[in-house]
Amino acid sequence: MTVNLDADIAALHRGNVPVRAALYLRVSTGGQTTANQRMQLERTCQMRGWTVVAVFEDAGISGSKGRSERPGLDKALNAGKRGDYDILAAWALDRLGRSTIDLQETLVAVRANKTALFLQESQIDTTTAVGQMFYTIMSATAQFERDMIRSRVKAGMERARAQGVRLGRPRTVDEDRIRAYLKAGRGVQWIRRELSCGASAVQRVEEEMYA
Repeated sequence: MTVNLDADIAALHRGNVPVRAALYLRVSTGGQTTANQRMQLERTCQMRGWTVVAVFEDAGISGSKGRSERPGLDKALNAGKRGDYDILAAWALDRLGRSTIDLQETLVAVRANKTALFLQESQIDTTTAVGQMFYTIMSATAQFERDMIRSRVKAGMERARAQGVRLGRPRTVDEDRIRAYLKAGRGVQWIRRELSCGASAVQRVEEEMYA
């Protein structure tokens, strides 16, 4: 049974329903191993009475990469969407991503799947009321980061105009498609690969959207 974050979360916390857990493991370089993460998470699941039903791994992949470049994370989120597990467990928040905005995209996907999230290092458990507050804090932080980007872009444009700089440049990418993908929640790297354009072009369009 997939977790309903409105009705079933209290039952999950009380241990009234069997909980299926999926593990997400990630290390940044090929010289590192996910073995310690897996061992600790499996131990926690056993202590909490959760059954590990799937393990997803991205080995040697930086947290700065988007979902499209992390096949393990993509598979984990797709499995959650299918209802294959109830709670996604990871070692720490930085295993899910480094950019606040990218992290927010991942958390939105987890919540949209109606799955819970557990982070070992910080003991964040969204089957609890305190854990649910984590979503609110992350959403506010991501919005703050977007606001700061907009402010910097706006200030830069105003400074350029004051200096007589003619803004605008020849457009070599389909900006309408980029905007549509951004509004649909696609990440920068996914769009770059889909449209065969530079990441800087996608980021410029994203910044201009919030200017």
